[in-house]
Amino acid sequence: MSKMPMLYRVGRFLFTPLFKFYFNPKIMGAENIPQDGAILIVGNHINFFDQFHAVISTKRFITYMAKREYFDSKKTKWFFKGTGCIPVDRSVHDENAKRCAMDVLEGGNALGLFPEGTRNKTNAFLLPFKFGAVSMAKKTEAYLVPFGITGEYKFRSKNLRVRFGKPFKVGNMSLEEANDKLYKTVEKLMKENLREDEKSK
Repeated sequence: MSKMPMLYRVGRFLFTPLFKFYFNPKIMGAENIPQDGAILIVGNHINFFDQFHAVISTKRFITYMAKREYFDSKKTKWFFKGTGCIPVDRSVHDENAKRCAMDVLEGGNALGLFPEGTRNKTNAFLLPFKFGAVSMAKKTEAYLVPFGITGEYKFRSKNLRVRFGKPFKVGNMSLEEANDKLYKTVEKLMKENLREDEKSK
């Protein structure tokens, strides 16, 4: 198992109560995150803070993939490097980043990524998924742990919801079948959040 960076450990301890108080997220299905073994935690991406829901929902260390620009800036490099993130050059097919991610999974650890590839700043409910997540899951026999996020990131939010679904393996599915299943599962989790939000009004 990979060693949890000190900044990650301390940051989670200090940040969790502040994050929960400020944004007031309603997190459901956290028990679906396996406590050991190789897993990819994957879901939709609407805000910079999306990754923190998984971080505060499991005691496991989650390695995240982040764009290289964060590592090139002195203002953010210390944070992303100190929390064990993998830099990704999005201008090319970054084989080095992919190899680092594969190493995380082959070591039986947890990897977090957003298959949309970027934050969804469009009017689309969910952007198309890239195949990286299902490809790595198939090669390493890792579980995919889907999640769906809906709502607004604001002080004491009344509609910020995060729902983790049941983990599943790619198994004998083709990458197209697995990616379609992952997409539809995340979409379903998001819609379940919205239905609950409507009921609570």
